[in-house]
Amino acid sequence: MMGPSHALSGAAAWLAGSWALAQFAGVSQTPLEVAVGTAVCAGGALLPDLDMSGKVTRNQGGATVARTFGVASLFVAEVVEKFSLGVYTATKLSRDPRRDNGHRTFTHTLPFCALIGWGTTALASSYGKWAVVGIVFFMAGLALRGLFDEWAERAGWVIVTLSSAVIAWFTAANLPGDRGYPLLGLAVAVGCVVHILGDMITKNGVPILWPIPINRRMWRMIGIPNSMAVKVGGKVEVIVLRTAFTVISLLSIAGLFVPGVLERLNLDVWASR
Repeated sequence: MMGPSHALSGAAAWLAGSWALAQFAGVSQTPLEVAVGTAVCAGGALLPDLDMSGKVTRNQGGATVARTFGVASLFVAEVVEKFSLGVYTATKLSRDPRRDNGHRTFTHTLPFCALIGWGTTALASSYGKWAVVGIVFFMAGLALRGLFDEWAERAGWVIVTLSSAVIAWFTAANLPGDRGYPLLGLAVAVGCVVHILGDMITKNGVPILWPIPINRRMWRMIGIPNSMAVKVGGKVEVIVLRTAFTVISLLSIAGLFVPGVLERLNLDVWASR
């Protein structure tokens, strides 16, 4: 799928999950926590595509996520792509085809999702508030680049970077004490998993079973048949899926906050009598 669809799917997944946890498990979050988690999950839903690099010196090409912070993020994408290709080359078996790029390899696996989620949690837990600010800055940039793709393309990476800095500053100003958000790592991991699931319904699939070898292949691409696959950038993705993700997000927001607003209004009415 394209960047905006991935980001929307991450936001929808986190909002729907937050509503479900509040409804059935009694896990409540402040509006700031919901907003931060949603932004991080939307950014996480773009993270696996850091394995698609572009032309670093020309600030061109690459996946949506690779263009978020200009040359800096393109360079990171180049490193991730080469690392992913290295993992593929080092672990491939006799029936795995030879590849010259690392797209849809290591960063599109469940171990990557678990590793990046654990690393985010460890970072926030060990270094507290300022680690959270750095994580929010980076992930908010990815989320802005995905959710507001056309605006970000027109505004350029400098404006996206400044907007991410403002979001990170606001988070720092309102984050109590020196603690971190315990759900940050989960938000990143969920976003990555949602990305993989999204790519599974497009052509070619993803190596979601790695590192389990099957018939002398370590990197078997798993997904729906290509004849049934969603066309990247097609009407099903752009109209049907994005509309569904948007509706899920809006209904989840309403479910999370409307009851509280109505309760306060009722209390105000009774207090005024």
